[in-house]
Amino acid sequence: MKPNKQWVLGMLGLSMLVYTCKVSQNALKRDANGKVIVDTNPSPAYLTPQESLKTIHLPKGYHLELVASEPMIHEPVAITWDGNGRMYVAEMNTYMQDADGTGEMKPACTIKRLEDTDGDGKMDKSVVYLDKLLLPRMILPLDDRLLVAETFDNSIYSYRDTNGDGVADEKKMVFKNESENKSNLEHQRSGLVWNLDNKIYVTVENVRYKFENGLLKSEFQHEGSGGQWGLANDNYGRLFFSSAGGEAPAVNFQQNPFFGYLDLGGQYDEKFQDVWPIISTPDVQGGLGRLRPDSTLNHFTACTGQSIFRGNSLPEDLKGDLLICEPVGRLIRRAKVTNTNSKITLKNAYEKEEFIASTDMNFRPVNSVTGPDGCVYIVDMYRGIIQEGNWTRKGTYLRKQIDDKKLDKNIGRGRIYRLVHDGIKRDKTVPKMLDLTSDKLVPYLSHPNGWWRDNAQKIIVVRGDKSVIPALKELALNSPLQLARIHALWTMNGLNGLDRPTLLAALKDKDAEVRKTALWISEEPLRKGDEALLTAVEPLKNDPSADVRLQLGLSLRFSHLDKAQQIIAEIIKNHPEDQVLAESHKKYQRQIEDKEAAERNSKLLAAADQKLIKEGALIFKQLCATCHGSEGKGVINGGKDMPAPPLASNHDVSGDPEKIIRILLHGLSGPVNGKAYADVMPPLGGNTDEYIASVISYIRNDMGNKASTVKADDVKKVRNQTSGRTKTWTWNELNSIKK
Repeated sequence: MKPNKQWVLGMLGLSMLVYTCKVSQNALKRDANGKVIVDTNPSPAYLTPQESLKTIHLPKGYHLELVASEPMIHEPVAITWDGNGRMYVAEMNTYMQDADGTGEMKPACTIKRLEDTDGDGKMDKSVVYLDKLLLPRMILPLDDRLLVAETFDNSIYSYRDTNGDGVADEKKMVFKNESENKSNLEHQRSGLVWNLDNKIYVTVENVRYKFENGLLKSEFQHEGSGGQWGLANDNYGRLFFSSAGGEAPAVNFQQNPFFGYLDLGGQYDEKFQDVWPIISTPDVQGGLGRLRPDSTLNHFTACTGQSIFRGNSLPEDLKGDLLICEPVGRLIRRAKVTNTNSKITLKNAYEKEEFIASTDMNFRPVNSVTGPDGCVYIVDMYRGIIQEGNWTRKGTYLRKQIDDKKLDKNIGRGRIYRLVHDGIKRDKTVPKMLDLTSDKLVPYLSHPNGWWRDNAQKIIVVRGDKSVIPALKELALNSPLQLARIHALWTMNGLNGLDRPTLLAALKDKDAEVRKTALWISEEPLRKGDEALLTAVEPLKNDPSADVRLQLGLSLRFSHLDKAQQIIAEIIKNHPEDQVLAESHKKYQRQIEDKEAAERNSKLLAAADQKLIKEGALIFKQLCATCHGSEGKGVINGGKDMPAPPLASNHDVSGDPEKIIRILLHGLSGPVNGKAYADVMPPLGGNTDEYIASVISYIRNDMGNKASTVKADDVKKVRNQTSGRTKTWTWNELNSIKK
């Protein structure tokens, strides 16, 4: 063949390749101004995985690959991998199988274990690892054990396959909590994330966990973590929560929740909360107020399943970005995370567009995570209804949309996708970490993919193998890699093997993140009054890094030594640019004062009333604070209207208790005192009379309110009077009731 002909054919082949890539991008249609043309009449019909892939739009160069789908999996909500790279999939098989949620409480859900046995990137082997579960919501592999938590159950269990058939045959309770839990399933905890600090975090609750001697030990946090479905962590252990009930796409990411819940004004603006679907989104709870004139969702309502990309098989500029799923909008937001003087701010990576968006009405991304191959994995529940039954009741705007479009017919399916990029090969190394001795795991603490680093650290700590401490010390002191030094320090800490000279050396490390790590590790001994360590950390009050100064202030927060509190005051005084520490400390001091005032008031109450208020405070901080704010003043959600009315110093709260009882029993929708709010107050009537009474008693005796407590008999009386009611109340209805 002549050279010219070869060249022509080569260029033709290249042009075909380029054309293929462009087609696979599923380029969006745009008008003359470049604005995306929205599909205003989408079909709710079921699409095969291959058909659905063609409806999903991504930026140039990015693609999705199908990893698993029905009939292999059904109703997937969460995925994870054990140390040998086997994928576990939690399936909520009874979730909203019709618009009324019929049969949702049946223990008929499963966790499956999937494997790719031929290395082609698709799962080809599936085993039911666990069955007969009630809506499993949290899964965390340890070594060859899997921690599992189900909905409506506050306990946590460990499962193990002892005979190698892929089916769990050993069950042990690792955390016992038999208290009743009847909260709506959308308001219960999720997460169970093993973080950099060897603590296991969840949403909602005011506890975190530590795995010791085969059991989970709870550690009290003076404030609830907040958030709802989904929990992300970055390379340095920062946690990112989100609150669908509060319509806040990201919350409580300014500091570790152990030091308190903290959101700041300006952490993102109103534009960040705006979402940009490419499809009409009529099936939204709340009705037309949540839609633009072009019929698309106008702001986050189901923010969930977030993750920070921490892998090595996608473009470098994606690393550290926050991905937030929005299943109502059929999209995934990509947020750029910026740190300015220790204040974290978020911004959409695109202008009035989203990272991933689909025109398939059944595309329901509910979770995302970085995998062993360095790519992002997306869990698509692929279904018609994505809201729980409290929001789909007959007579609601949403129910009419469900019935008209027959969204209740699309059930029992699900897809898992892998995000890849042109020209970057994913890491096909098959993990065998469970088969390696601990000394062979230490090198993985230097791996460029966070998944490998995390699992190496976790497995070593779970094993409690102190034989590797010398190797960890060498890594902590001499590795040229910042993240390797950080993981080595935390691994030694998890083994209770971090000696004082190594810690002191880390406090003087050239890298600010390593110094911050050493301060974070120092928090526990500082809290216990270690004066020698306090002297060693004091010079860091003038560290050039605001992140280091913030961590010093936080690590000294719970110390009762006068010198510790003096150092905090000096940082705030000498570094006025340290807004996060100043605001955090101010809030903490205010909480201390409020607690002291509450204790003084409590002494004037009978013992039974004191108990009621104390129990109500716990419930409020774990559940109600999602929408009303931890101090009852509302939530910061980027400039949008509050999702629920403020309760602090509210005359309606201190007024007629029966009105508040009715609201908690049956819920509330519509404007309150002429003001519209973003969300519906769901009914809590499934809980006991004592539960309802305690919550009301707390809000009537805190947050600037002062009124009589409410007793269980008061709730019982109203419950009997309204026993036939199936609708939520409106404010006008409540005000029209004559006593």
